[in-house]
Amino acid sequence: MMKSWLSLAAAAALVLAAGTASAETLRVGTEGAYPPYNATDASGKLVGFEIDLANELCKRTQMTCEIIQQDWDGMIPALMNKRYDAIMAGMSVTEERMKQIAFSKPYSTTPAWFVSAKDGVLKDAKTLADIQAALKGKSVGVQRSTIHQNFLEAKVPGADVKLYDTQDDLNLDLQNGRIDAGLADSLGWKDFLASDAGKGFSNFGPGLTGKDDPIFGLGVGIGLRKEDTALKAKLDKALDEVNADGTLTKLSVQWFGFDTSVK
Repeated sequence: MMKSWLSLAAAAALVLAAGTASAETLRVGTEGAYPPYNATDASGKLVGFEIDLANELCKRTQMTCEIIQQDWDGMIPALMNKRYDAIMAGMSVTEERMKQIAFSKPYSTTPAWFVSAKDGVLKDAKTLADIQAALKGKSVGVQRSTIHQNFLEAKVPGADVKLYDTQDDLNLDLQNGRIDAGLADSLGWKDFLASDAGKGFSNFGPGLTGKDDPIFGLGVGIGLRKEDTALKAKLDKALDEVNADGTLTKLSVQWFGFDTSVK
């Protein structure tokens, strides 16, 4: 009888230990194709602002980070299917997304830019109204399943919207003249506009944020399942800490060249 009880106790301890180990690992989904938020270097390693921030948050919450790469358009479904526990992939906090998932406090915000050839269809555009008029009947590229796609379809109805799986694919078609313009986050354009391939291109019109239109959301945050309230509280506390002690600003300046943190 005593032996049987001890066996049950040992089995229970193993189950408890397994549960504890699982709770101490935070699986983070990211795209690895949206620099400088997240990218893949020449060796195949995931790098970027969000990779460093994820590791910093894990350290402060005493969890081990496991970073999992995921194509952008499957990001939320994979979270819901428990492939990982959190999304850190340059994902903006929007009302539409909050119908499906929860978010941490926002940690970064940058404007969206329209980009075109310097002598192209947007060369004289200074206001959003100018852009809307100039893009009627013109082809505009955007990454699929983004707030930028939502904005184009809602607020630039005369444009011929072309959808891309990655920002790099969009840049390539813009460079080769297969589309007239593109819309993406200003940071998504950063490397392209600084490259030889992007020398003949520029951004036009105003930088657009959630202050201009709610479609653009409240800034970038960590996507979470709605039921994971304890994890959200942990991550929000850690985000408050990295914001208060300047770590968030330091990482932001390191990767973006300026402070994108949400105070």
